[in-house]
Amino acid sequence: MTADFALLFLAGILSAAGVYLLLERSIIKILLGIMILSNGVNLLLLASGGAPGNPPIRDRGWGDNAVDSDPLSQAMILTAIVITAGVGAFILALAYRSYQFTTVDEVADDAEDTKIAKRSPTDTWSAPDRDASDDLTTGLPTELGDYVDYDDEDLEDAEAEAAAGTRAEATSRAEAEARRMNRRERRDKATGEEEDL
Repeated sequence: MTADFALLFLAGILSAAGVYLLLERSIIKILLGIMILSNGVNLLLLASGGAPGNPPIRDRGWGDNAVDSDPLSQAMILTAIVITAGVGAFILALAYRSYQFTTVDEVADDAEDTKIAKRSPTDTWSAPDRDASDDLTTGLPTELGDYVDYDDEDLEDAEAEAAAGTRAEATSRAEAEARRMNRRERRDKATGEEEDL
């Protein structure tokens, strides 16, 4: 089997151009990159099928070919064309929806990726997904963490404790506010009596 160098060279050029466009930040350029890359891969599959030959049907000939052509590469190319069309339609829908929200055709940076990139490589506690209440030396959760029961008790009991704590906090706030209002009323009453004298 001999390989067609021109076909392989064209497949390489198309694949390189497709990968270059995939690395861009514009959604339309990404779509074009996928389309060009898929065409390059399709040409590579076509080249891997060997030289042209007779149709892969019994007792059918074409020209003076002695061998049949490989139907597998042709079937794979047809399948790849259908898959590429589906992916292209999906990316077009994403581009349209993104343009509706942002009115720009650009893929934005992810906020979580930015946080992770900015964290210190030596300080693992600067990670954005760390619970600030974890013990810095052992890494174990502490009582200051979320209302999670670490002693295998029922989750309902932990939720009830959390609700009771919230109610107690609200009650103490209301009592403090009532005391402050009571003091203010007494002070206003005392200043009112001083003004009457």
